[in-house]
Amino acid sequence: MSNPSVPSSGRGQDFEKQLDQSAAQVASFEVERHTPLERIQHLLHNNPTLVPVIVLVLSLLAFGVIAGGRFFSAFNLSLILQQVSIIGILAAAQSLIIITAGIDLSVAAIMVLMSVVMGNLAVFAGVPSALAILAGLAGGVGAGVLNGWFITRIKLPPFITTLGTWSIFYALLLWLSGAQSIRGQDIDANAAFLKFFGAAFNIGGARITLSALLMIAVFAVLWYMLNKTAWGRHVYAIGDDKDAAEMSGIRTDRTLLSVYGLAGFICALAGWASIGRVGSISPQSFYEGNLDSITAVVIGGISLFGGRGSVMGALFGALIVGGCRSGLRMSGVDVLWQVFAIGWLIIIAVAIDQWIRRVSA
Repeated sequence: MSNPSVPSSGRGQDFEKQLDQSAAQVASFEVERHTPLERIQHLLHNNPTLVPVIVLVLSLLAFGVIAGGRFFSAFNLSLILQQVSIIGILAAAQSLIIITAGIDLSVAAIMVLMSVVMGNLAVFAGVPSALAILAGLAGGVGAGVLNGWFITRIKLPPFITTLGTWSIFYALLLWLSGAQSIRGQDIDANAAFLKFFGAAFNIGGARITLSALLMIAVFAVLWYMLNKTAWGRHVYAIGDDKDAAEMSGIRTDRTLLSVYGLAGFICALAGWASIGRVGSISPQSFYEGNLDSITAVVIGGISLFGGRGSVMGALFGALIVGGCRSGLRMSGVDVLWQVFAIGWLIIIAVAIDQWIRRVSA
């Protein structure tokens, strides 16, 4: 309640006097300055593909010096591309799973199983090659959806689920094949179309196979799907935080089923390409494909914790592994030490990923 004895004009003058005596400084905020190392950390965090690209360039330059000019010959570089084509396609499938914070230990088993299905139908059952290939591709989708069903409906961990289905698929391929290979001569005589991706052409001394072009095409399509579609954003959201993705309205189980189904399809596609790459169908081929695909993904900068990384990184990861093996082999390094070097590459890649993730933490 105001004092009636004090005029209102007097109160206004007192307020103005106090206002004149108040601080007139403008609030300021100190800009946080980052060290050069922190800037590099932020740069790599915002561009996850940059690490494998740098490693690939440095490794190629290093082996070019060690192994000599023949390492950079068009034939040798195209040979590296041929050698990593099948593992690269498997790495593309593995990338989809790992981006969702999962892992698939059955990718190689699905690939070999579907190649056996295609071969048995086309070579021994007399089914037209095109229909046999379609049956194999459909079987790959079914195998992937089976993995996804266990994970989304039964709520089993991806590691345990795919470890179990790896044994199931491997047992099935041994049963279907009778543990016997289908010879290249039989394929040529009855189903030559199965070797379609083994065809090659020469460009300036380089020998390019269709399987290598298929690998590049698979990565290009997946990059577009993951970066330019709503489905791709949902995949990354699930890998970053599945519960938050559900609360934002994303149908996580349906998306995960589509991811595992698509991964299975890519594995079956790799199975078809492997027939042309190897020239025959063997139940023992690509036995280490699971670990090789994970190696390419990890070295490619895709986080094992999900939600971060570019699928193109897996392509560079596969090329890094292939380039290192080729360079070490041309340098006369024993196979034992080649495996030793790849092991260190994996550890260093995971350590770099952990260091980069501290930015977001």
